[in-house]
Amino acid sequence: MLNLVPRLTIFLIGACLLLSGCVHRIHVTSSSRDPATTTIPVGAQLEVPFLAIEGADHMPGIPMLDWPASDLRQAIIQYFTERQTFTTIGPDPAALKLIVKAWLTLRAPDRYLYRVHLEADLSYTGQAAFKTYAAEGEASGSSVRWVTASDQEPIEEATAQALRQLADHIEQDRDLILKGTGR
Repeated sequence: MLNLVPRLTIFLIGACLLLSGCVHRIHVTSSSRDPATTTIPVGAQLEVPFLAIEGADHMPGIPMLDWPASDLRQAIIQYFTERQTFTTIGPDPAALKLIVKAWLTLRAPDRYLYRVHLEADLSYTGQAAFKTYAAEGEASGSSVRWVTASDQEPIEEATAQALRQLADHIEQDRDLILKGTGR
């Protein structure tokens, strides 16, 4: 006869597979509530080559996260467009190129802790990066991850913090950026 712990584990894994497929699909919308401190009057091409996820979601019986880099790319475009940091930002070629690499880290000391780390390289099209930025956001979640919303809300909050920090850093370098574009 199975003891209680293996039975509970089997039950939870079975329920997860049956009810949700054990995957929390994340969709982040990141609106900017803050206008740009200073606008950079050039367009930027955005690339998000990867979004790495590491941490507690990889333990057996715990729901996995599915947060594609394309979703983060759309959130970044939405954020910078609303904030008006650049004249335009999107996937099309422009005077500047912004490459953002991203990591989502989950830790579970007591409550789940979500940390979004962004590293961004800014370059003039066809040239090497002239500036690299790092930004982070962090949010606490619940002590359990039963539904997608228990992941999505803190991920959205941590992403918004990281994007605000990244935008602030870029906007502070307005003169440096414009110097290289000849404006």
